Amino acid sequence: MRYLGLDLGTKTIGLAISDKTALIATSYKVLHHDNNPESCLGELKSIIESFNIEALVLGLPKNMNNTLGERAEATLKFKEFLESNLNIPIYLEDERLTTKSAESLLLEGNTSRKKRKKVIDKVAATIILQSFLDKRRK
Repeated sequence: MRYLGLDLGTKTIGLAISDKTALIATSYKVLHHDNNPESCLGELKSIIESFNIEALVLGLPKNMNNTLGERAEATLKFKEFLESNLNIPIYLEDERLTTKSAESLLLEGNTSRKKRKKVIDKVAATIILQSFLDKRRK
């Protein structure tokens, strides 16, 4: 079973794809949506079809006290939009501190600030998806 991980931001969506055995998540790409994530539907459908994706894993940005803020509400709205336009399951995965973890990984790899900005969302999506895959194995 293949999964597509999504990290929804205000201007971009980071994507990661699992291998066919659903063991390893790999960074894929970043989609730009300029505060209108619905505009990426066509490209998401194409990716889902091309890679035979069977489910989506969408990062849910909870507050540190486990409450849902403005970004989480936007994510839930996006999930509803996807559910009404795609015919595959969509799972939510807690994404607290994933961007911070992604930033740390990129810093450890001596990635320049300019390059970090371009790839941080897909690295965060990879962390979200890998976390989901690891929990499913246990």
